[in-house]
Amino acid sequence: MSTQEQSTTAASETHSPDVVVVGAGTAGCYAAATVAREGYDVVVLERKTEDEAGHIACGDALKGADAFPESIPKSQIEPAFTNTGVDHGRFEIPQEDTVLEIPIPGELAVIDRWEYGRLIIEGAADAGADFHYDTVVKNVTQADDGQVTGVEAIRKGEPRTYEADVVIDAAGSLSVLQDHVDFSTSTFDTNVNYSHFCSAYREIVRVDDPVEWDDALVFKPTERAAGYLWYFPRTDTEINAGLGFQMTEEPMKLVDDLKRDLENRSEFRGAEVEDKLGAALPTRRPYDSAVHPGYMAVGDAAGHVNPTTGGGIAGAAYAGKYAAEAAVEGLETGDLSEKALWEYNERVMDHFGARYAALDVYNILSTAVDVDDLMGLLAAMPGEKLAEALYSGSTSIGPKLAAESLYKSREHWDTIWNLFRTKRRADDLLELYEEYPHHPAALEHWQQRRDDLMESVYETTGADPKY
Repeated sequence: MSTQEQSTTAASETHSPDVVVVGAGTAGCYAAATVAREGYDVVVLERKTEDEAGHIACGDALKGADAFPESIPKSQIEPAFTNTGVDHGRFEIPQEDTVLEIPIPGELAVIDRWEYGRLIIEGAADAGADFHYDTVVKNVTQADDGQVTGVEAIRKGEPRTYEADVVIDAAGSLSVLQDHVDFSTSTFDTNVNYSHFCSAYREIVRVDDPVEWDDALVFKPTERAAGYLWYFPRTDTEINAGLGFQMTEEPMKLVDDLKRDLENRSEFRGAEVEDKLGAALPTRRPYDSAVHPGYMAVGDAAGHVNPTTGGGIAGAAYAGKYAAEAAVEGLETGDLSEKALWEYNERVMDHFGARYAALDVYNILSTAVDVDDLMGLLAAMPGEKLAEALYSGSTSIGPKLAAESLYKSREHWDTIWNLFRTKRRADDLLELYEEYPHHPAALEHWQQRRDDLMESVYETTGADPKY
């Protein structure tokens, strides 16, 4: 379809692009830009106004700042990189009266997320994508055989219908689109519930004097279980201060923890709060499959977030690229079946999905250990090994290192030994994910093998089943 067709009736305005992308975040914009650069018509539906689009709650820390798809040139987004001098994590552990400095591999930056959001929208529009703001998707349409054929939406009270060959779901965590699709004819992952997600809240805080840790990402446990605070310096005087916590916790009590910590830190005396915002994000493994005939989910809508750190910008950009490239190939061949789109799943798993699934094992472990024991364990870990565990999904924690850690923190020996055993389970899982199937018919057998490994994870960690 070379040009966008439009027709207006009294009941509904109808648009017929080749591809509809729902959501103008990172995954959605990179998907749209990739499709548009191949000469296909793509419309991005965004529920926010044009002025508010791109305003998303985020920690603003960007790992992998050197690696972005070329459909939106890096030069387009670099003006939003406000601090490229960060190079390590700073873990404050009050229980142990210590601060742990750990290196973070790869290129880092702290960004102005709203400016970044504006820039990626501008970049996708420059590539040829059409943006429809103030547009809320209310339903997903399907053919009799189950293939998705478009979406129904409301814009400023007026109904709109979008007929498309492909729908790319970039609608974020707990995407409402997935509530409206009948996935019974595909392997699309429906084993999803709210306990796999966390809530996040952040404030942009301006201080008078430069902070001493403007080269670090600061982390600190909350006073209650299942949460952590962060302080990420956009500049040496503008700080993203926030917290993440499981949705099973009471949000206002945890926000009080953040406010209390801000009040008790001398560097924030007299600080001015410039912006406040909250959001939900996945703390789970990536979807086993994010593909259905005529439909793909990307970014937060498919669990494409590092479950131990909450980082997901670079992964979302590449998920958008991979989904768009699968869509373009399907448009060219006329085959938009689950099997035809399957390569998108494989590319995600190969790039970062396998690693994120292994990292989720440590997330599971954290639900079964005492917070004080966990902090003692972190204080006993060599910084470079902790960095490996947090970012690669595996680390070379051998018997010698386990013994050294045990000596340093003898009162936490059960937890340290449990980490060593859990690491082995994570390695097993990583190896299995590297054998992710090449077609949907093989997924069920692979899932059975994975679920058997997960049983050993729960047995090792003592955690309740997550999935």
